[in-house]
Amino acid sequence: QYSPDNVAGADGDIDPTEITFPGCSCLTSSCVVHTCSCLCRGENYNSLCLRPTEKEEEYARPVFECNSMCRCGESCQNRVVQRGLQFRLEVFKTEKKGWGVRTLEFIAKGRFVCEYAGEVLGFNEARRRIQAQTSKDSNYIIAVREHLHSGRIMETFVDPTYIGNVGRFLNHSCEPNLFMVPVRVDSMVPKLALFAATDISAGEELSYDYSGRFHNLPITNREQKSLEEGDILRKPCYCGSRICASFLPWDSSLFSTP
Repeated sequence: QYSPDNVAGADGDIDPTEITFPGCSCLTSSCVVHTCSCLCRGENYNSLCLRPTEKEEEYARPVFECNSMCRCGESCQNRVVQRGLQFRLEVFKTEKKGWGVRTLEFIAKGRFVCEYAGEVLGFNEARRRIQAQTSKDSNYIIAVREHLHSGRIMETFVDPTYIGNVGRFLNHSCEPNLFMVPVRVDSMVPKLALFAATDISAGEELSYDYSGRFHNLPITNREQKSLEEGDILRKPCYCGSRICASFLPWDSSLFSTP
């Protein structure tokens, strides 16, 4: 079932459509830094493009867009991901990787491409679904972990297996042209937004790194060692990149018992 936006999962633990953020009181058509409460952490976008992080920054900045309670206009520059898909994309059959997605037009570096949308699940339901899968099943469940300044970790589980959008057809690559950033609009439940990591030509297949490495940085030796330990359970990677890790990223946390 196609849905452009996240929906509450079958467990009903989390409602991604709930509005819990207060809006800004800007009465301008477009909000500006220093006067807008939604931009208190700095500007998010520059001409529809995600503002690039500094190379020395180790973590992605939190992104909060203006929301439905805000008094600014629909054309506000701090409303990008919530506008949804702006490019013509095509789902196509690849040679080895099943379905894939390619763009039918040029996409500039930094532009929002699409969301990875589906059912937003609680941990227990996500683990139940993962453990019910067989080796023949495709796994669409994504686990996103955000590290908070307090040391806590915020987890978001999205499953587009039964209800989802075009994002579910995106393939993994060890040298991807998209990267994922959690973007918040109406509440703390993030939209898993995919942005162009580089200029992308018309006809190119779109891909992102399923492990979510920030800046798409090369894998570390420590990460590689822990990956090799779980190779038996993992699926081969056919991305064809010169730095291909041979296997798709794999997260064992949902397989462990509490």
